[in-house]
This record gives sequence, C-alpha cells and structure tokens, in this order.
Amino acid sequence: MGLQKVLDPSEVSVVANTADDLWISGNLVSPDLDTIVYTLAGMIDRSRWWGIEKDSFNTHNFLKSLGHQELLALGDLDRAVHIFRSGLLREGLSLSEATERLCRALKVEEKVVPMTDDPVSTVISTPEGEMDLQEFWVGRSGQPEVTGVRYQGIEEARPSPGFIAALKKAAEKGEPVLIGPSNPVSSIGPILALRGVRDLLGGGRGKCPVVAVSPLVGGRPVSGPAAKFMRAQGYPVTDKAVAEILGCVDLMVVSPESDYQGPSVRLDTVMKDQNDSLRLAKEIVKIVDEEMGTEAEEGV
Repeated sequence: MGLQKVLDPSEVSVVANTADDLWISGNLVSPDLDTIVYTLAGMIDRSRWWGIEKDSFNTHNFLKSLGHQELLALGDLDRAVHIFRSGLLREGLSLSEATERLCRALKVEEKVVPMTDDPVSTVISTPEGEMDLQEFWVGRSGQPEVTGVRYQGIEEARPSPGFIAALKKAAEKGEPVLIGPSNPVSSIGPILALRGVRDLLGGGRGKCPVVAVSPLVGGRPVSGPAAKFMRAQGYPVTDKAVAEILGCVDLMVVSPESDYQGPSVRLDTVMKDQNDSLRLAKEIVKIVDEEMGTEAEEGV
C-alpha cells in the first residue's frame, strides 16, 4: 500500500500468485489476486487484510443454515467479485482479461496481472495425505505436520502475457523487481517456478535486478506458515534460506537483528499500519535509487 503513494501508479505492475485459487460454490476465488486489487482500490478489510471492508456475510450464513458448507467465509461484496470474474471466464475470457476488467471497474490505476492464466495449485503433503493450501491453512488451521510442498500443474503453465511483458520491459530498461515480504515457498515460489521467469531475474545483462523484503523478523515469520513450509523443503528458517529459496536476489531487505551476510540493508520491516507501510516504501525506493542506480517501477 505504501508504494502506491510513492510511485506513479501508471508505471507499476503487480504480479499475483494464483496457486492458492479455488472454486467455491461455483465461482473462482483468487485470494492473493483479490487482496492486491482490494488494497489498491482502497477497499481492503484492514483488520484482516483480506476481503472487503465492512462486508456482510448474509449469503454465506444462509448457505450454512441450508447445510451448504464453504471452506472460506465469503463476504457478500467479495462474492459479487467472484461472480463477476467467473462469468467472464465462462464467456471465454482469460484470467488476465477478467482481472483487467475488474481493475477498470474498481478504478485501479496500477497494472495487476495474475502470474499465469493456466491452473496451478499449491499442494501440501502431510502424514494425513495431500491437501491444497486453503484446506491446510483454513480448513485445518495449519495444524498438520508438513512433509513437502509442490506446485501441481506448474510444468504445463506459462507466465501470463502481462507478467512476461512486464519482466521483459524491466530487463530491457534495467528496472528493479521488488519481491514483497510474502511466504517464499507458497506465495513467491509458484511465481518464480513458472518457465522462463528466473531467466529474466537476478541482475546481470538482460535481467532485472531483484530486491526482496524478507518475511522474517527476528528469525520468525510475521504471519502464516512460512516456517513449516521452509523446514519441509529442507531449509532452516533464516534470511539466508529465504534468499536461497528465491534464488535470484541482488539485495535483501532484512530486519535490524538479522544475521544475514549477503548484500543487504537493515530496516524496520514490521508494518502495523499505513504509516509503517509508507515509511518502509519510501526507504526501499530511496535505497533502490542509491544502491542500484535505477528507479523502482516494477513489482512482483
């Protein structure tokens, strides 16, 4: 949210993970994509950082009273977005095209694109069997032991046209890509695993310099199951491991107490409110300009 106030919105591209997407009650729910769009549209529920502010849940509750169980509690306005998107998909539009129409309707100036228009799903392996991420995190409250994480469908999937175009443009101009402080395995991992994406990242000639903000503070994730997923992939829960998982980082932004030894800057990365978000955005943009000699314009 802070970068929205620091950078020219028309020059920003935001790529969303879609490996958490799932169909609920006949409509496609895209949690990461929707959170980005709602945030940029100024309508995100800031108490939870998902869903729409002051939404009602009449439809969800009535469905529940009828005996119809939904994995996620969808708000009524939120559900309207899913119906809008799913209707366009049934008409034959791609997820990219449906997202573009949604952003236009909600007056989002930034370019928001899904990582791919193809189906990809993050599958969590546990002693109780495999399950998708939403079943693990929401349905099972993240309790099962995790023995592995894989991205079903990633071999056949291709980056969306908007994603690959943004990367190629950034690579040609030497503009940086910013990776936010998200789960490196389940949120960023699927994006980087798409064919051809890593080839355009990680500095060097014809590639985009990459700045990544670590999701760890004091050796622990601020939220979510990042620690479980990192350990399941054979990594310790450290900033060094985050950088290794991403595999394309030129500069890490880490918390002041981090012991990371690679190219990095130390900042207070905890964002409790809009002021913190704006402060961190300004600091990162300044560092990018000074350390990398370029202007920050792209985002992943």
